[in-house]
Amino acid sequence: MMKTDISFLGSLLAVASSLTAQVYQTKTGNISFVNTAATGSFDAQNNQVIAALSTENGTVQFRVPVNSFQFKKELMQQHFQENYMESATFPNASFSGKLVNASGVNFQTPGTYNVKVKGDMTMHGVTKVIEVPGQIVVSATGVTLKANFDILCSDYSINIPRNNASAVSDKVAISVNCALTPRA
Repeated sequence: MMKTDISFLGSLLAVASSLTAQVYQTKTGNISFVNTAATGSFDAQNNQVIAALSTENGTVQFRVPVNSFQFKKELMQQHFQENYMESATFPNASFSGKLVNASGVNFQTPGTYNVKVKGDMTMHGVTKVIEVPGQIVVSATGVTLKANFDILCSDYSINIPRNNASAVSDKVAISVNCALTPRA
């Protein structure tokens, strides 16, 4: 696992080829989701997200280990891993894209910058191009990537059995909050 993480981070960080560029990274980013259906809702958190951002070209990349999502109820976690996400077959979700409006972010000046990110999101073996609004918060210690957006399970071939349709919605609200620090 450690070898995989290191090689993934290496490929993420290869996007910065200029000495003047800054690469920010984390191995402990947070992505959470909420699924609200007719009979209630459930949520999960993942604090093992690997993310990187290059200020040179606005490249943003994430790798999300699917089996690292934590639920309040163990049975929900088991159903999520085995029946919906099939994490033994599809262990990671990922995103690889670019800031659409990178020129609007001054990485030298602390502040909150509204951005759009466009790229390929791969989940459950399916890759889709998505465009997501978000924020980059620049501080003295690094940058924080924030976003809130919805996905449809059906877009990623995640099947919801008919008998669970009142308990699990096709629409899932995703929240990203990843604090990145400069690469040494």
